[in-house]
Amino acid sequence: MKKQIVTVLAFSLLGLRAVFAQELVPLFELETLAERDPAAALPQVEAALQSELATADLRTAFDLTSLRVAVLTGLGRPEDAAITAAMLAGSALSHRDLLRIDPAPFLQDAAERAQALGAFEDAFDLYEALLAEMIDGARADREIADVLRQLAQLAREIGDEAVAEAYEARIAGLRLTAPQTPNFAGAAQIAAQNPYGLRGKTGGFATMDVFYATDRERTGKTAPTSFYGAGRGPLEVGIATVTVPHSHTPGVLEAPAIYRLEFRPNPTKHVVLQSVVPVEADAFFNRMRASFADRPEREALLFVHGYNVNFANAARRAAQLAYDMRYPGLPILYSWPSRGRTTGYVADTAAVRLSARRLTHFLDDIVAQSGADVIHLVAHSMGNRALTDALELMALRRGVKAGDTPVFGQIVYAAPDVDAGLFRAMMPTIAPLAQRMTLYASEQDWALSVSRRLHGNVPRAGIGGADTLSDERVDSIDMSQLGEDMLAHSYFADDTSAIADMMTLLWQNASPNRRCGLQQQAADASVWLYQSGVCADRNLVELLAHMRAAKAQTPAEATALLREKVEDAELAATLAPVLENMLSD
Repeated sequence: MKKQIVTVLAFSLLGLRAVFAQELVPLFELETLAERDPAAALPQVEAALQSELATADLRTAFDLTSLRVAVLTGLGRPEDAAITAAMLAGSALSHRDLLRIDPAPFLQDAAERAQALGAFEDAFDLYEALLAEMIDGARADREIADVLRQLAQLAREIGDEAVAEAYEARIAGLRLTAPQTPNFAGAAQIAAQNPYGLRGKTGGFATMDVFYATDRERTGKTAPTSFYGAGRGPLEVGIATVTVPHSHTPGVLEAPAIYRLEFRPNPTKHVVLQSVVPVEADAFFNRMRASFADRPEREALLFVHGYNVNFANAARRAAQLAYDMRYPGLPILYSWPSRGRTTGYVADTAAVRLSARRLTHFLDDIVAQSGADVIHLVAHSMGNRALTDALELMALRRGVKAGDTPVFGQIVYAAPDVDAGLFRAMMPTIAPLAQRMTLYASEQDWALSVSRRLHGNVPRAGIGGADTLSDERVDSIDMSQLGEDMLAHSYFADDTSAIADMMTLLWQNASPNRRCGLQQQAADASVWLYQSGVCADRNLVELLAHMRAAKAQTPAEATALLREKVEDAELAATLAPVLENMLSD
């Protein structure tokens, strides 16, 4: 993998970003071709798997292999599809730390394919690996029981009755109750000890409930990581439970790393989606309102994920953001049916626009029924297409105008994959809905560079550098100094610099000149450049969390808290002017 990273860096240093971007353009369109004409798509998938790009980027290679499984299935080649699915599951197990995925759905898919072909011993081995994943990941007993039943059945097919009976005996010791909706009753004692809304403090991890709405189609599977797929479905709501380890590092979405000899998700070490429970709309909003009784502030933060994100990773990211910012309000996720593959870009562009129509009405419901006094919105990447469309429709429906009381607190557009001209044209309509609007951009964003090529070289709103969008209604922050991350482009959540900035923004509604590390561009008052290394980011994150919990509102209160919490005199001297500037009138 080191060789792969060096290859990527070499391309960057040689100024060959455009070469990679050009290679990615046909790759982004492969999913659509595979659905329309799998026979024509297969040789292109095979060629892409042999390309220098696939060699350099593990996630690209993984997504191409996943697409190969789908294409082979569509062509009626189940044996080849099963072999490729097993290879994919092996890659998911070996490289989960870099891919940031849960191998369980891939193991289950490979096992089911092998079983259907009568390859019972191969299926048995795959189900055993899946069982180990579920046990170490603290999955629900009902999910473990399903795997044990499959193992017992396969043991009989192989001819080993003793093993079959042993697995059935293990089922008898499990608690096989139906999934329960999270219960918020009696949680006030937890909130008194923990102002950030985390429900558990035992076993080395905290448990967070993420309220969600999605128009993804259910897969029919019960495992939380594969409960929702990439197909379109009716809008439904529910509660996803995510565990975050106490050892969690802000800005990191922990997954097991093979170099640390970690082979499965462990809630004491990794961010894990534990359960997904759909509920009726009335119960959903009743529980949302009731949960505010256990929290110090009646706030909510709604997150809309971007391109190439499945439901499980979207839920994990929403929980990580709230946890890292020590957010005292409710985290809410809107998940649209992204394919969750690099190759699905064009398919995602079609899905996201329909989701905007559903999101706009969900926003109405959140405003009317959540019980929140303040609602913040954060969208990432292509999710900004859904959010901007939804907000424009909402503004027109409500007839809002400049000077009206804002409906929302902060609206944050992170790496928006939206036509820059269209984005700018929508701002006059949307602006009255928000207390403040912020745009995070980067000229190091690979995904947006490819998107620009796909759209006739028309600038995207999230591109930074010389093309950073300028509009008096939006504070544009150029985060290019945070570096590049190939197609993940999640710098807004993967770096404590951006997390500290968002914490200040959501808590204080602070203008850029009152936040740490931002320098105004001389030529444009609405554009700011983030200076990496200026702020003591991780220390600032922790101190901001203490300040908000203590309701510090003046420089004097901040100084007193600084003396109490920070023993290092040099660090205190660095943080003092930051706090004073933030809380100054």
